[in-house]
Amino acid sequence: MTKLPTDEIVARIEAALYSAGRPLPLDEIVKASGIESREKVKRLLNELINKTKVAFKALEIAKLEDGTFVFQLKPSYAPIIKKFSNKPQISNSVMKTLSYVAYEQPVTSKRLVEIRGSKVYLHLKELQDLEFISHKSSGRVKIYNTTPKFKNYFGISDIAMLKKSLLINPTGFAKKNT
Repeated sequence: MTKLPTDEIVARIEAALYSAGRPLPLDEIVKASGIESREKVKRLLNELINKTKVAFKALEIAKLEDGTFVFQLKPSYAPIIKKFSNKPQISNSVMKTLSYVAYEQPVTSKRLVEIRGSKVYLHLKELQDLEFISHKSSGRVKIYNTTPKFKNYFGISDIAMLKKSLLINPTGFAKKNT
C-alpha cells in the first residue's frame, strides 16, 4: 500500500463526512481515509473537528452519543436556513407520523394506521430506512419506538419533555414563535 500524505488522508475524511449526509461510525471513516491506523484517523479527526470550529461558524463536525461522527449545520441555524433548502429531508406527512411514534411510543402499527391511515406503512418504511424508528414484533403486531439516532438528530435528551412539546405542536418538533 502506498503511503498517503497526511493532507490526502484528511481530505478523504472530509469528503466522507461531507458526502455521507448521515453520521458515520469510525470504522467507515477509517475505510474512507485510505489507511488502516484507527489511532491516526482518530487523531486527524479530532484535529479536523478543532479546525472546523475555527474555520466555520454555522457548520460543525460533531461526535454523537453513539460514537458516530457527522458533518452538519449547527442545530441553532436550522430554522434560519429552512426556507433556503431545496426540499425537506423528511416530508411533512412523514414528520407527522414520526411525531405520533415519538409521542405514543411504544405504539403498534395498528394504532398508527387508525391515526394516520394506510399510507403510514410507507412512512414507517422511510423512517426505518432513516433509522429514526425501530420495531419489535409481538406475534403479528409490530411495536414501534424511536431510536438513539432520532434523539441525536433532533437534539432530544428527554422523551418526556418531547411529549410535552408535541402536545403544544403535534405536527412537528421545531415550532418557532413568530
